This record gives sequence, C-alpha cells and structure tokens, in this order.
Amino acid sequence: MHYTLHQLEIFFKISQLKSITKAAEELNLTQPAVSIQLKKFQDQFPLPLTEYLGRKIHITEFGKEIADTAENILEQVATITYKSAAYEGKVAGKLNISVVSTGKYVTPYFLSDFLKKYPGIDLTMNVTNKSEVIKSIEENTVDFAMVSVLPDHLKISRIELMRNELFLLGKDNPSKSGMQMSTQEFKKLKLIYREKGSATRQAMESFLDQQKFTNHKKIELVSNEAVKQAVIAGLGYSIMPIIGIKNELKNKEVQIIPIKNLPIITNWNLIWLSSKKQSPAALALAQYVKENKIEIIKKHFSWMESKSFLP
Repeated sequence: MHYTLHQLEIFFKISQLKSITKAAEELNLTQPAVSIQLKKFQDQFPLPLTEYLGRKIHITEFGKEIADTAENILEQVATITYKSAAYEGKVAGKLNISVVSTGKYVTPYFLSDFLKKYPGIDLTMNVTNKSEVIKSIEENTVDFAMVSVLPDHLKISRIELMRNELFLLGKDNPSKSGMQMSTQEFKKLKLIYREKGSATRQAMESFLDQQKFTNHKKIELVSNEAVKQAVIAGLGYSIMPIIGIKNELKNKEVQIIPIKNLPIITNWNLIWLSSKKQSPAALALAQYVKENKIEIIKKHFSWMESKSFLP
C-alpha cells in the first residue's frame, strides 16, 4: 500500500462530514480533486470504504475502522509537528474551545491576534448551546469554554472578560406612551424564546419569573440569529444580548424597548476545569487573555461601554 497522509486526511474528513462537497470546502480543495484522491485511496483496499444510497455517501463498517485509524495517525503526525516546534522554543499544539451561541460575537476578538502571535497553534472552536458547552467542560473534552453563566456544580478557574447585557428588543415599541413599557402592555407581547438549554433562554425565563410576568404567547427558535431575524421580521419580541445586534440597532431594524428591571447583566468568562493540566498552548492563551483583555475590550467593544445604543 502506498497511501499518503493527504489521502488519509481527505478520507477522514469525508467520514466526518459524510459529504465530498463539504470535505472539499473545508480542505480548500476542488470537489473533483477530493473525488480523485478518494478513488486512489479506495483502490488500495480489497473492501469498499464508502457506498452510495441514493445520492448520499455512507461510510461502510470497514471504512469506519479505517477512518478511526486515520484519525489516530493524523493526531500522531500533528504531535510530531508540535514537539518539533517545542524543541525550537515555539508554542505549538491544539486548542479546543467550546463557546455558547452568543459567544461567537465575543470569542474571535480574543483569539485573532493570539493566533497570529502563535501560528503553530491549531484551533477548534465549537459553537453550541449552554448545556452542550458545560457538558464538554464536565467531560474534559475541551481546553476552555466561553460562557456568561457559570456552572455551579463544577470546580472551575476563570478569567472574567466583559459585561453581557440583555435587553427587550422589538421591531417597534408598542407602548402607548412610547416610553417605558408597562406590565400590562408587556403581558400582551408575543415572545420569542431560544431553545431549552440556552443561557439566553435561562436568563429570559428567570427575568419573567422574578417579575411574576405571565405570557402564554410564544415562539421557540434554536439560535440567536434565528431569533434576531424573527424580531426584525416583526414576529414578536425577545430578550437578547446586545452584543449580537450592533448593526441591526444602527440600521434601525430593531430597537430597545425600555422596561423596568432590564437590562439583565452577566459577565463573559473564559473557564476551564481547575483540576485540568493545561498544555503549553492553553497556558499561553490564558496568559495572553489576562494581559490583553482590557485593550481588546477597548478596541472592539467600546460602543457597548459608551451606551450609545440606548434610546
């Protein structure tokens, strides 16, 4: 057999994504190039690695075993690269970060210059809801997580970053006074919720419970982006983090609806298990964020501190 690391990488990516097209996109290759390498790889085995059911590609049981082995080989090759860099005095390695959905508006700004400073570090960032993020920390499958609500059942270390403020948002203000909305006016609103397990959903429900607001008209959506688009379309109102709607506020596609006891204020935190033995790459990121967070916040999030978005 004379398969190459490149072919292993291509087949492993296809096995992950179950799609030649998506694999080609992620590897920055053309679809024909991926198909050719897959065929060359397949020709070296007596059993099929893939099969087509309809127009969808499926990985055979034999193919899954080869994909698992390919993953191990690729990880060992990466380890060789990282160790070589370490002997040269360079910081290198893998970083895995799990980020709550709204955190995608924050996290990249704390990583951009760091990754430029340490080009030997490979980053994997998974954006999902709060429940999945906490699960990844609990199971020790990531180096860090970005959250606005701290888990109270885990011993964690953290770096507090910046404020997270949630306001009531709508396409227009239905208040008769045009100013602060009354309790009775609020009760008539159709509210748009994030899915269960979301920190935004948790914050919104906590606010409603504390204020003893009852509201039975609701829509439930599975991402902040979906909620934002629904609000823009006039489907209803929602309590959302201000961080994700800067441009929409600027373009007057949505507006903040004043109401008593809002905004809800939490803080963004970079967290990790206190018992976790951090890699050189993880230690480098923690140190970088501690030293540069004030400058990063000032450079990219000064508009939040100025309160220029408030009505």
